[in-house]
Amino acid sequence: MMPHLLILGMGYTASRMAARLRGEAWQVTGVRRAADDDALAFHDESAVRASIARATHILSSVPPEGEGDPVLTRYADAIAAAPAIWSGYLSSTGVYGDAAGAWVDEASPTGSDRRAARVKADRDWRGLRADLRCFRLPGIYGPRRSAIDRVREGKAHRVDLPGQIFSRIHVDDIVTGIIASFSGPPGIYNLADDLPCAQNRLVEAACGLLNQPLPPLQTLEEARLSSMARSFYAENRRVANGRAKRLLGWSPRYPTYREGLAACLAESG
Repeated sequence: MMPHLLILGMGYTASRMAARLRGEAWQVTGVRRAADDDALAFHDESAVRASIARATHILSSVPPEGEGDPVLTRYADAIAAAPAIWSGYLSSTGVYGDAAGAWVDEASPTGSDRRAARVKADRDWRGLRADLRCFRLPGIYGPRRSAIDRVREGKAHRVDLPGQIFSRIHVDDIVTGIIASFSGPPGIYNLADDLPCAQNRLVEAACGLLNQPLPPLQTLEEARLSSMARSFYAENRRVANGRAKRLLGWSPRYPTYREGLAACLAESG
């Protein structure tokens, strides 16, 4: 039987996943807020429930809204009862909160007021099905969504916060991690690259690749970042990826931002 992946939430990462598997002769059904040539409408309940019942693999990349997860609110019963052989949920390493620069792994405590909805969704999805793979993701970058693009658009910042460390992951390494889990055990997996580091290093590397001058080093206040961007700097942690390597046989094709940014530049031109 042809494998059939149902993706709830056809965003940036899920769209890369769909393209990869369609190229490998998978049937992929997507779900978005509004129907288009590539996806069903989220609120077309009869069509979505029919796809849930047919799919061999079910993946949700929809983040929580307000205090709840919209997929679970509408379709938890159908997903729990589905005959699929695999299920997955794209969560966030934000569930770990601020670790003051320390390493976190899948056994680290979760939960903070700012992340309450994300923590609840992460927990609820893990309780829905015994076969669930929960992928906790750090900052995602890739072609047309990286420091390369921010430098080109004049939107890159260097923020003067010594000791501020972030983890990140190239979008295609998320795809390979998910695929590796098709034959791996259920559970929680951090998918992150091998080199947590300051965001400034990515901006500096992108400027070097583009032969552009460095933006000035600014305080957080001087940078006038959006509230979402400022929240990015409110947490400081290093994300360990050893469990995915051990149990899934996965390793990132882009182990650091250097390889990842070079690939972004090559793809985007």
